Amino acid sequence: MVRNCFATIGYFICTCLLSIFSLAAYSQAQHVDGFSSTPDTSYTTWSAFVNTRKTHPEIQIVPELKSKSIAEKRNIQYIHAGGKYVRWIDAFYPAGKSNERHPAIVIIHGGGWRSGNRTQHYPLAQHLAARGYACFTPSYALSTYAQYPVAIYDLKEAVRWVVRHADKYHVDTSKITVLGFSAGGELAAILGTTVDNLRFVRPQNKLKILKVEPIHALIDIDGTLSFTHPETGEGDDSKKTSAATYWLGYSRKDSLALWNEASPLTHVGPHTPPTLFINSGVARMHAGRDDFIKVLDQYKIYSEVKTFENAPHSFCLFDPWFQPTVNYIDDFLKRVFK
Repeated sequence: MVRNCFATIGYFICTCLLSIFSLAAYSQAQHVDGFSSTPDTSYTTWSAFVNTRKTHPEIQIVPELKSKSIAEKRNIQYIHAGGKYVRWIDAFYPAGKSNERHPAIVIIHGGGWRSGNRTQHYPLAQHLAARGYACFTPSYALSTYAQYPVAIYDLKEAVRWVVRHADKYHVDTSKITVLGFSAGGELAAILGTTVDNLRFVRPQNKLKILKVEPIHALIDIDGTLSFTHPETGEGDDSKKTSAATYWLGYSRKDSLALWNEASPLTHVGPHTPPTLFINSGVARMHAGRDDFIKVLDQYKIYSEVKTFENAPHSFCLFDPWFQPTVNYIDDFLKRVFK
């Protein structure tokens, strides 16, 4: 037992040192020209609506769901490190005084790691809460403020926050799902594939975390699985700096290794949870998906793919695709958590 204890401590120390040295090596040359004191509001539900209705005039924005069956707590601080570095989370969960525990879903917004807002997924969280899930919508560091891997650090802390507050929100901690759309889908996939990887834990927290909380299901809505796969559309800086370059702090040609490290496809393996992919008709938005599934199949890990042919990238924000998306999520989780 003592030997195992020393081995564990040694593993933590070595991993911390490697992570610190690795991060230091990257940060020396990270570009910071994308930093801004004001939020990037270029991707909102309204801007996506205006753009999308040019080709799909029938679409409608999904309103928030008002129901007595849903309890809500908004604008909760889950990281409050002082100064401007505050991260927020919202909770939407079944109302009532029942002691029944509910599966949890952490819903991560998209926006190219630079824009977007957690409020865009309030309707999704509300509709899923009405079906018996405890849903949480966290904010995270965007590339106007901090670069990779800070957003991942934030979101891993958000998952741990959900676990710590499981009693308050009646969460079943054996049924935790991470779900994300677009850039949020990539981030959800990173969380789902690196549960036991201390490289993706905030350096000052590594020795504080004695138990890394598991993730039991992964739902990727049109999020890339690889920044370097031949199918990817990320990294074209020929006309302007790409979203991925802003977030990673390097162009692909300057740090291919880092672009690989940030790709969920690099980390998928035997501990990846059952996975649902919900995709638009925009192929580049799910780059690496088929290779990701091959690895899941190798380890006999369950996966599903649901595709809305000819649907635009922002489909999950709008009718007529919103309700089928909710149905796909609910059906998948009922199957996984039966």
